[in-house]
Amino acid sequence: MTAPIPGEWPELRRYTGAQLRQIALPLGGIGTGAVSLGGRGDLRDWEVVNRPAKGFVPRRAFFALYARPADGEAVTVALEGPLDSSLYEGARGATAPNHNLPRFADCAFATAYPLGQVELRDAGVPLTVRLEAFNPLIPGDAARSGIPVAVLRYVLTNPTDVPVEAAVAGSLTNFIGSDGTAGAPRANRNTYREDGTVRGMFMTSTGVGEDDPRWGTLALAVVHVGAMTYCTAWPQRNWGGDLLDFWDDFSVDGALTEQAADGGDAPTGSVAASVMVPPGEARAVTFLLAWHFPNRLTWSPADPPTPADRIGNEYTTRFADAWDVAARTAADLPALEADTLAFVRAFCDSDLPNVVKEAALFNLSTLRTQTCFRTPDGNLYGWEGCDDRSGCCHGSCTHVWNYEQATPYLFGDLARAMREVEFLHATRDDGHMSFRVELPLDRAQDWSLAAADGQLGCLMKLYREWRLSGDDAWLRRLWPHARKALEFCWLPGGWDADRDGVMEGCQHNTMDVEYYGPNPQMGAWYLGALRAMEELARYLGEDAFAAECRRLFEQGSAWLDAHLFNGEYYEHDIRPLDPAQIRPGLRHETMGARDPSDPDLQLGAGCLVDQLVGQHMACVCDLGDLLDHDHIAATLTSLLRYNFKRTLQGHFNPMRSYALGAESALLMATYPRGRRPTRPFPYFGEAMTGFEYTVAVHLLYEGRVDEGLRVIQAIRDRYDGEKRNPFDEAECGHHYARAMASWGAVLALTGFQYVA
Repeated sequence: MTAPIPGEWPELRRYTGAQLRQIALPLGGIGTGAVSLGGRGDLRDWEVVNRPAKGFVPRRAFFALYARPADGEAVTVALEGPLDSSLYEGARGATAPNHNLPRFADCAFATAYPLGQVELRDAGVPLTVRLEAFNPLIPGDAARSGIPVAVLRYVLTNPTDVPVEAAVAGSLTNFIGSDGTAGAPRANRNTYREDGTVRGMFMTSTGVGEDDPRWGTLALAVVHVGAMTYCTAWPQRNWGGDLLDFWDDFSVDGALTEQAADGGDAPTGSVAASVMVPPGEARAVTFLLAWHFPNRLTWSPADPPTPADRIGNEYTTRFADAWDVAARTAADLPALEADTLAFVRAFCDSDLPNVVKEAALFNLSTLRTQTCFRTPDGNLYGWEGCDDRSGCCHGSCTHVWNYEQATPYLFGDLARAMREVEFLHATRDDGHMSFRVELPLDRAQDWSLAAADGQLGCLMKLYREWRLSGDDAWLRRLWPHARKALEFCWLPGGWDADRDGVMEGCQHNTMDVEYYGPNPQMGAWYLGALRAMEELARYLGEDAFAAECRRLFEQGSAWLDAHLFNGEYYEHDIRPLDPAQIRPGLRHETMGARDPSDPDLQLGAGCLVDQLVGQHMACVCDLGDLLDHDHIAATLTSLLRYNFKRTLQGHFNPMRSYALGAESALLMATYPRGRRPTRPFPYFGEAMTGFEYTVAVHLLYEGRVDEGLRVIQAIRDRYDGEKRNPFDEAECGHHYARAMASWGAVLALTGFQYVA
C-alpha cells in the first residue's frame, strides 16, 4: 500500500537554474534544530545535534530511484538535480556530497514555506519525480509545530504508456556522537523496526555516553508501504566499495539485501519501498527522518560541562526517542499536513503582495533553526543568529528580539514566556534588566549590562502581548517588575536621571556601543515605553503613575521635536559624560567609546535607519504618534532620499557586507549634511534586513505602500537563491532573529489590531 497523494500544494515562489545554488530550506520543528532541503533535492546542513553545523552532511545521506518500464531496461539514479558548476572542482575533484552518483538532468524548486517541492525530470528516466518536503507549521500550536522530523514524500508520475516498476531507497550513516564539528560515532547500531504503518531504521549508540550532548537517536522510516526491503549496515569496504556494493545491489531489482553487521562504529542503513506505477498515474512513497538529542548545553558551558550546564530540550520531554517521533508523526500525519496546508493556503490566497508574503513566510524558518531552542519548562530562547559552527551572540538579546513580530502573532504563548523570563527572572529589584539571559535561569541576571533600547522595547512588548492575550492575571504578575524596569530610567546616573522625558545618559544599544546624549533611536523607544506603561497603569488603576508617564511622554516628545529635528530628520546631540557619573551596569567595558568624556563611535548628525524604530513599534501596538506627525513623514522621506541606494556600486563600507555591488539596499546611516564623526558607530555603512524591514513596515503603516514595497523587494531580490539562501537572512550570523520583523508588513497592510 502506498501513501495517498494529497491535493496540490500552494506555490509562492519558483526557482530554476542558477537560483537553486544557495537554497537550503530548514526542515525541523520550533526549537528542535533542522536538516535543510537543498535546491537540487539534497539534504544539507544537518543541524540536529544541539548546535549549528553549516556544511555538515553525514558520510552517506541520499535517496535513490530504481525504475524499470515493462518494455525496457532499468535505470538507477539519485533523487537529486544536477550539480552547480561551482561544485565541480576541488583538490581531488568535485566537492559536493554524492557528486559521484548519476542524477536527474532537470530540476526546479517551488516553495511556500514550510513547504518545499523539488521537481525532477530526465529523458533517460521513465518517471518524473516531485519531492514534497515539510515540517508541520500550525499557528497557535507550538507543540505540533515543534516536532523533530522532516517529512519527505516522493511522488512518482508515469508519463509513458506502459507500467513502470519502481523503488525508492533512503540511506543514512548513523552519525550519533558527531555534531558536525566535534565528536565521533562509537559502537553505533542500526535496527530494523515495524510499528503499524511505519517501517524503517532505528539508529542508536552504545558507545557514546548518554550524558553527551551528541548522544541521541535517529530514525529513517517509511509510511504506508507495501513491499519493502532494508539493509541495516553496509559492509565496510575501502576505496568506495561500500557505495559500489549498495549501488550494485539496488540496481539489480530495486530491492536491498541484508548484510552481516560489519558496518563499524558508524554503520550506514538503507530502506527501500517498491511500487508499481501504472501508465499516466502517480504513486507516492513517504519517508520520515526523525531525531532526538536530549542533552542540550547552556550558551557557554564549562569545559567539561557541569551538571548545571545541561539545560535539555523541550521536545525530548514529549517523545521517548526518534522512533517514537516517527511513529507518532505517521499516525497524525494527515491532520498535521492538512492543518499546515490550511494555514499556508490561506496566507498565500490573501491579496497581500507576493513579496510581503515571501518575506513574512520565509523568515518564519528562523524559529526552526539552531537560532532558537526550547528548554524542558517550555520557554523559548534564542541566539541573535548562528555562525557556521556555533551560536552567535547569546541570551535572547532583548535589543535584537525587540524587532521580530512573528512569534507573538503566531505563537503567543511562546512570546509571553519570553516576557516572563525578561521580567520575572532577568530584572533585578532595582529594575536593571540583563539584556542577555544566562542559563539556567538561576543565572539569569549574571549578565551585568542593561541595554536602553532592549529594556524599553520589552515594556512595549509586554503591552503588545497583554493586548493579544487579554490575560489580566499574567499582566498583574509581571507588572511590578515592569514598573521597576521603567523607574530604572530615573535612578541617579541613569538614562533619564533628571526625569524630563529625554534619554541623556550612557545608553548601550543594538549598535553594540553606547550613545551619549539625546538621540532619536533611544528617545523614540523611551516615548513608546512611556505610552505603553501609561495605558497599562491606567488599566490597573494606578492613575498617578499613568499621569507621570503621560507627563514625561509629552515633555520628552516636545523636546525631541524642538531640539533634535533638523528640518529633514532627527539628529543625535552628543553629550560627553564623566565616567564617574555613569551608573554601574550601563557601559560595556570594551565595545563602546574608550573615553565617555570625549566619546567616539557615536551617531551624531547621521540620518539613521533606526531613528523611528520606537514609532514603528507604536504603530504595531496602536499607541499613536510619539512625535510630530509631519516630522515623522519628513524623516521617512529623508530615509528614502539619503539611505536607500538603488545600487551599491562605488559604496564604501568599512565593516561587513550583507549587500554589495549592483544590489539595492537601505543603509544604516548617511551624513547628507556632513559633520560625520571621525569614527561613527561601527555599522553605519552596512545594510541589514531587520532594520530595513522596520522602515518598510513603517512606510506601509503611513500608507506609503509603493515605497515600503520597494524596500522589501530590494531585500528579497538579494536573497534570490543564486547569491544567498532565501531562507537565511543574515546579520551577525545565519538565520538572524531581527529579520522576523518582516511579519510586521502583514500587520501593516491588513490593519490588524486585536484587543482580547
